[in-house]
Amino acid sequence: MLIFKELVTPDVMCQPWCIQYLELEQTQSYELKYGLIHLLPKFHGLAGEDSHKHLKKFHVLCSTMRPHGIPKDYIKIKAFPFSLDGAAKDWLYL
Repeated sequence: MLIFKELVTPDVMCQPWCIQYLELEQTQSYELKYGLIHLLPKFHGLAGEDSHKHLKKFHVLCSTMRPHGIPKDYIKIKAFPFSLDGAAKDWLYL
């Protein structure tokens, strides 16, 4: 028997992911390297943090990691969730 809390809790498996990944051609593939993930600036969503500064740093780093033939936004879309932490990551997964 389900309790009320279980009935009103959203099923995250049925909710669409808020990020829609770009499709690569069949001959293309790209995997985020641990080194790139480790270098990403972190945004926590705290009151004193500057989201614009975070996005500028994020953009600069991702623009240096563009393999030939991979769309410029593909790496950003893949890497963005790894740049968030704390309340900002919670917001992403709502």
